[in-house]
Amino acid sequence: MPTTNRTIGVLVMSYGTPESMDQIEAYYTHIRRGHPPTPEQLQELTDRYEAIVGGFFPLRENTNKQVAALEEALNQAYAEQGLSFKCYQGLKHASPFIEDGVRQMAEDGIREAVGIVLAPHYSVMSVGGYIKRAQEAVEGLDLTLRFVRSYHLHPELIQALSERVTSALERFEESERSSVRVIFSAHSLPAKILEMNDPYPDQMLETSRAIAERTGISSWQFAWQSAGRTATPWLGPDIMDVLVTAHREEGVKRVLVCPIGFVSDHLEVLYDIDIECQHKARELGMQLERTESLNTDPLYMKTLSDVIGAQL
Repeated sequence: MPTTNRTIGVLVMSYGTPESMDQIEAYYTHIRRGHPPTPEQLQELTDRYEAIVGGFFPLRENTNKQVAALEEALNQAYAEQGLSFKCYQGLKHASPFIEDGVRQMAEDGIREAVGIVLAPHYSVMSVGGYIKRAQEAVEGLDLTLRFVRSYHLHPELIQALSERVTSALERFEESERSSVRVIFSAHSLPAKILEMNDPYPDQMLETSRAIAERTGISSWQFAWQSAGRTATPWLGPDIMDVLVTAHREEGVKRVLVCPIGFVSDHLEVLYDIDIECQHKARELGMQLERTESLNTDPLYMKTLSDVIGAQL
């Protein structure tokens, strides 16, 4: 075995989630840029978390497991090159914040690092925002930080998502699978990104098309979900509207949702799809299934390990 002579830090960034029910208000306040939510807004968000976790809060653990699995994958993949990796979390709206992760790397003596967001698709308003905060945090520190901006067409990512589509289709009766409408989805963003030639919508369609081609699916479409409630318009169509239109105008009775914009089980998947969309589907008399989240899938860890290594 070669001697390890180069330690690389990895700043693993994600949106963040509260660690317990009593942290929801502080979390929501941070999302609202320091403005506390109204009692009604707080109750609504609390009810959503209560519906999916029932008082026990596993969501943060999902990210913790991903970060641990990534560190293991990196150290296995690059050990023969004399590299070792240490992963640090940097969350957008919860502790440890992005700035905390950068500061901890510097304090630990890390001089070279790669930043990556647990989201495959780039937008200046999403991944770009994470990168901007990390760049500002690293100013004045003896630390070089490079960034992975997107990895939405990485072969292992497409393979992992395609396997999930194929597996989930088996939940439908064999004679009915050809009539299943696959809906790929991702978190909506303010529609003003369209004026900025932002690559986010195109990257979503590229991922969707790649999965459809690999799995041989012909009946598919893309929908946005989880839009914020602001005065400005967000990208559409919304997945709830898509379900209604597909059923009433096209007679679709079976739907498979593949949330390609999310890499782990969080609120947007466990509530927005598994509860809200499922409720709407039952109202319409539709069978709705969802693909499993990537979480710590080895193919996803391989994807992240590859694109991080490419920065070196």
